[in-house]
Amino acid sequence: MAHVVRNIGLSLGADICWPLCFEHMMKRLDLKIPHEGDTVSFEVERVTIEPFNLRQPVKYDLVVDRLTHWYHTSREWLKKGILMNDLYVFNNPWSIQANEKHTSYCAMIALGMPIPETWMIPPKSYDDHPDVKPTLRKYGKLFDLGRVGDEVGWPMFLKPYDGGGWRAVTRVADTKAAWKAYEDSGKLVMHAQASVEGYDRFVRCIGFGPQTRCVLYDASAPLHDRYTQETNFMSKADEEHLRKVTLTINAFFGWEFNSCEALRRDGTWYPIDFANPCPDSQVTSLHFHFPWLVKSYLKWSIFCATTKRKMRKTLDWEPFYAIAAQDLSFEEKLDRYAAIAEERFESARFEEFCAKHLGHLDEVAFEFFATQEAKDAVRQKTAALFPAHEVERFTELFWQRIQGWRAAGCP
Repeated sequence: MAHVVRNIGLSLGADICWPLCFEHMMKRLDLKIPHEGDTVSFEVERVTIEPFNLRQPVKYDLVVDRLTHWYHTSREWLKKGILMNDLYVFNNPWSIQANEKHTSYCAMIALGMPIPETWMIPPKSYDDHPDVKPTLRKYGKLFDLGRVGDEVGWPMFLKPYDGGGWRAVTRVADTKAAWKAYEDSGKLVMHAQASVEGYDRFVRCIGFGPQTRCVLYDASAPLHDRYTQETNFMSKADEEHLRKVTLTINAFFGWEFNSCEALRRDGTWYPIDFANPCPDSQVTSLHFHFPWLVKSYLKWSIFCATTKRKMRKTLDWEPFYAIAAQDLSFEEKLDRYAAIAEERFESARFEEFCAKHLGHLDEVAFEFFATQEAKDAVRQKTAALFPAHEVERFTELFWQRIQGWRAAGCP
């Protein structure tokens, strides 16, 4: 029996807290997993940014990518590693680059999901390009944003078609407000989307491989309070429905780590924002839910690296469209979409692996999130975001919410 080391790389930008916890907990787990006649252990390293030869080998078996949605050099290094070195990466960099909120709306409308009425609006202004004026003079059509609003329905939201941290999202209730928001949008390509008025639940479902977690969300609260600490706030049937929706979206786009926002009105769940393949992982917003996220990072990384899970390099959409074309109710279609997703994420194999090899993870997490190392990780992230005079107060706030997670039995 040979000793084999799996190398996990963390491709990071401004992330501070979860990588520290990931590294500390990996050491505490002290894994030596028997697999196919070998004993597998792990090394974790942060990926550096530097020139690279396209033919040079990649030392990592798996890379957790938190950077390349905006940093192109690292994205191209990951692509090279996938194409030439059989590197496993989540998330798929081609899918992140090519598919944004607009694409995800179109695809899920085609699969029958109840996406609110949505229009795309040409931008208000443009870069100084010699072809812009003749193109718009010949083909640009004047439009009345008020009439668009009448078609979409008032009130509606104007928001960038590609999303990004709630930037430039405006709820408008009439034509005057719509034109004001459009004038302020500059060069952004915008969506006009109907508001789901009268909803009684706003839930963000986080998907990590086959793992999901539904969180009651309050979009009107400050960032550190938007993820509420509520538990048992929805029925098992609703939770299962959102699990299937989230897994379907993630499997369709090759996003192993993504979050899906949905609103419930009159018993129907309306997905409104679900192209988030680099979702918030910070303790300063997740707090109570942060330990679950760190555990999910660990479990999916360890499973994929140990088993040398093959990365799906291309997106195969045809099985989903074949189901969409059938004469079935949406719930029947969703069951079949989710079955494809469960197969692609190897849900049964993953659960069996975790039960066999990671049975002590919950105990390690319970103990770790009471340590000074964990609290220092919270403080470092808080210090990076908050004014100096607020650091201790908010560090203690987030820390006590984590202790609340421990006291609640680590849900």
